[in-house]
Amino acid sequence: MFATTPKPPYWAVIFTSQRSDVEQGYAVMGDRMVELAAQQPGFLGVESVRDNDGFGITVSYWESEAAIAAWKADSEHKLAQQQGFASWYAGFELRIAHVGRAHGWRKAETGQDAAGQG
Repeated sequence: MFATTPKPPYWAVIFTSQRSDVEQGYAVMGDRMVELAAQQPGFLGVESVRDNDGFGITVSYWESEAAIAAWKADSEHKLAQQQGFASWYAGFELRIAHVGRAHGWRKAETGQDAAGQG
């Protein structure tokens, strides 16, 4: 599902990962991290996908770099990161980007085209 973000500027944290074969606890922790992130000041939304081979991309959107830093420092998030490094991920990349422009498009439910926010 698309994240609902405001008019730019805002920030994106792009977490690209390759899962390991360890499944135990991953789904529960993933759900908890989305729930916890949504409670953080400055959180705007998240989008996440994973393929059948375990390669995934999660993009979270934030009002500011300070909000991202606070999320990184959250103690429960830090524990999840440690468990991810130890068990759930074979590798990852983390990128932080400033979003200065965004636009989108979605087909309207009525079957007619609808222009997105620009």
